[in-house]
Amino acid sequence: MQELQQTIEMVLDYIRGIWLKKRYIMLCSWLICPIGFGYVAMMPDVYKSEAVVFVDTRSMLQPLLSGLAIQTNPQQEIAMMAQTLLSRSNIEIIARESDLDITVNTADGYTNLINALSKNIRLDRTGRNNIYNISYSNRNPELAKRVVQETLDLFVEGSLGNNRRDTDTASRFLDEQISEYETRLIEAEQRLADFQRRYNDIMPVSGSFYSTLQGATTNLENTQLQIRELQQQVSSLKSQMTAGRATDGFDVRQGDNTPVITTRYDDRIKSLEEKIDQLKLRFTDKHPDVIEAKNLLASLEQSRQDELKAYFSETAEDGDDTNLSPLATELKLEISRLEGQIASLRVREGDFEAKIQELRNKIDLIPQIEAESTALNRDYGITKQKYEELLRRKEAAELSRRADVSSEELQFRIIEPPLVPDTPTGPKRLVYYTGILVLGFGMGVALAFAISQIRPVLVRGRQLTALTSFPVLGAVTHLNLKQIQRRNRMRVFVFILSSGAIVTMYAILLAAEVAHVNLVERFL
Repeated sequence: MQELQQTIEMVLDYIRGIWLKKRYIMLCSWLICPIGFGYVAMMPDVYKSEAVVFVDTRSMLQPLLSGLAIQTNPQQEIAMMAQTLLSRSNIEIIARESDLDITVNTADGYTNLINALSKNIRLDRTGRNNIYNISYSNRNPELAKRVVQETLDLFVEGSLGNNRRDTDTASRFLDEQISEYETRLIEAEQRLADFQRRYNDIMPVSGSFYSTLQGATTNLENTQLQIRELQQQVSSLKSQMTAGRATDGFDVRQGDNTPVITTRYDDRIKSLEEKIDQLKLRFTDKHPDVIEAKNLLASLEQSRQDELKAYFSETAEDGDDTNLSPLATELKLEISRLEGQIASLRVREGDFEAKIQELRNKIDLIPQIEAESTALNRDYGITKQKYEELLRRKEAAELSRRADVSSEELQFRIIEPPLVPDTPTGPKRLVYYTGILVLGFGMGVALAFAISQIRPVLVRGRQLTALTSFPVLGAVTHLNLKQIQRRNRMRVFVFILSSGAIVTMYAILLAAEVAHVNLVERFL
C-alpha cells in the first residue's frame, strides 16, 4: 500500500513538474501546429481512379481437349502476369500510352516518373477469387483514369498476348526441330540403304544370318530325307517288276518282305465276297442269288489270275516293254515319276549345299556386319521415333492454337471500369490535422518533462528530504504570496488562451474540411 502511494506521489510530482514548465508546451504547439495546419491545408487534392476485373479461368474446351492438345495452367499464367505487371518495362509502356513521358525532358525526370508510377499503381487481389483491383491516385482526375485504363488494357492484352506468343514460339521451335530431325532421318535412311546394297548378298532379307544358315541346313536335311524315301520307293517297285511271285489267289508278292502287287479286280472280288457272306446268313448255298454270286466270284478270280500270269510272263522277257499289261505300265510310269522327283530334289540339294557353303565362307564377316547393321538400325529407329514424336507435338500445338483462337482460356470480365473521379480521395486532412495537433502538444509535454527532470523544481518537503537526506522541520510561506498567486493565475490564463487558440484553429480547419466534402457531395 505504501509503495502504491509512493508511486502515485511520484506520478503527481512528474505532472506538477510538467505543469510548471508549461511554457514549453505552448512554445512547441505554436511552432508545430500552425505550420503543420498550413502545410496540410495547402496540400493539393488527390483523385483516385480504380477498376475491378474478374478473370474467369474456366473453359468448356479444357476437359474436351484433355490428352489431345497441350494445355497450360491458366491460374499460374494469371498469377505470373499479375506479379510481372508492374515491372519496369510494363510501367514504361503505361507511361507512353498515357502520354506521361512527354511531361519530362531529362533522364532523371523520366526515372523519377517511372519510379512514382511503380509506387502509386496498385494491383490487389480480392480474396480467393480471381478478382483484381487496379487503382492509381493523381492530382489530375483525367490522368488517374487514363493510367488505370492503360494498366487494365495491359493486364488483359498481356495475359492473352503472352499465351499466343508462347504458342508461336513453341511452334517455331517445333518447326525447326522437325526440319532438323527430318534431315537426320533422310541421312539415316540413306546410310541404311547404302549398307543394305553393299551387303545384300550377305545379310538376309529377314531374320539373322545364323537363322538363315540354320534354315538352309534344315532344308538340306529335309531334301536329303525326301530323296532317300523316293529312292526306297523306286527300289521297291523295281523289285516287284523283276522278282515277284504269287502267294495266293488274291495277290502277288516278291518274296516274304516285299509289298503286295494288286490288280484291278481286287476291290470287286473283296466286295463280292462280303456280299456272299451276307447272303449265306439269309439263304442256303442252293439259293439262286448265292449260286449266281459264286459264279461271278469264280469268273473274277479267273480274270485276276490271267492278269497276274500275263504280268509275270511279260516281266520275264529281256527288256521288252511292248505289249505290257496295264499293271506293268502303271508301275513303269510310277517309277519314272519318282525318278523325276529324285532328279529335281538332287538339284535342290545341290543348291542348298552351295548356299550353305557360301554362308560358311562368309561367317567371319558376320559379327562386324551385324554390329554395323545394329548401330545403323538403332540410330535410324531413335531418329524416326523422335521425328514422329515431334510431329505429334506439332499437331497438338496446332490444335491448342486453334482452340485458343476459337475459345480463350482466360475470360476477362470488367466488373467496374475506370471512371474519372469527381471527388478527391486525399489527402486525409482530418487525420493529418488531428495528427499535427497531437504531435504539437505531445512534443511540448515531452520537452516540458525533460526540462523538469534536468532542472527540477521542489514543490514538497519530502522532495527536499529525498535530495539532501535531512529532515524538513517546517515550511515558511512566501511574503508576497498574493502576488505569486496572481502571477500563476495569469500564466494559467495565458496557457489556456494559447491552447484554446490552437484547438480553435484545429476546429475551424476541421469544420471547413467537412463542409467542403459535404458541398462537393451535394453538387454530385
